[in-house]
Amino acid sequence: MEGLSHRATAASRSRGRLTATLALTCGFVIVEVAGALWSGSLALLADAGHMLADAAGLGLGLFAIWIAARPPTPEKTYGYYRAEILAALVNAIVLLGIAAAILVETYQRLVTPPAILGGPMLAVASAGLAVNLVCARLLHDGAAASLNVRAAYLDVLGDALSSLGVVIAAVVVIVTGWTLADPLASGAIALVIVPRTWRLLRQAVNVLLEGTPAHLNLGEIEEAMRRVPGVRRVHDLHVWTLTSGREAMSAHAVVDDVRDSERLLETLHAVMHARFGIDHTTLQLETEPPAVLRIQGPGSAPAGGPS
Repeated sequence: MEGLSHRATAASRSRGRLTATLALTCGFVIVEVAGALWSGSLALLADAGHMLADAAGLGLGLFAIWIAARPPTPEKTYGYYRAEILAALVNAIVLLGIAAAILVETYQRLVTPPAILGGPMLAVASAGLAVNLVCARLLHDGAAASLNVRAAYLDVLGDALSSLGVVIAAVVVIVTGWTLADPLASGAIALVIVPRTWRLLRQAVNVLLEGTPAHLNLGEIEEAMRRVPGVRRVHDLHVWTLTSGREAMSAHAVVDDVRDSERLLETLHAVMHARFGIDHTTLQLETEPPAVLRIQGPGSAPAGGPS
């Protein structure tokens, strides 16, 4: 395929860290389920479910990276870049569902507080917190560049907060015997997860709707193009995101002389890359159309004067 060159996505550069995070998460889910059965803690069991959903999200993200690495075809001229955005969207929806489930479980535990063994609960939750912090550190750098990695990073942070809540609840149960600390901590965790995940969901939807990237301003882009010598004005300007870290742009530029197109295109491409980080640009150069002749009313003389 000619046209859009294929290159590694931002998420693919974090593939190794995502794989390590998936392995750690899956391994600890088993430990946490065993701990929940041992201690009778519904909080640990809920946290294990949270981590299991995150493991599914990580697996989906890695699959999306593999799909996105496939080259463009005549049917998919942009390749499969958007698979990563779809993975981030699904991840966000799943995480919102988990938050809702935690809130429902919080209500049920407030109504009927369960009996809990605080010691085993504290030990398992502390280990879970350590694992989640390690995973968060692995994904921290890549989260700034990729929605897919950011989704996984938010999942891990949600797990860490959940584990921290279970640790605090376990300490309260051990010290005071007040088992309501468990559901109250779970509800607080859900309320912390929702705003961040909602922002991620909005970002993913904006990409799928081909909205203007939040970090770019169309007015600034148009002004930068108009400052190029030989460009009079710009119209039909569109900027959208292909996948995290890769934007595309198309525009029509009215120029003084289309015979100078080679210099103009080279300069405009360079400006888009240097100032805005846009590598894929589609530009059409055109001259100002001739002035439209005023339409004469009935009985008026033609625009050229009387014959």
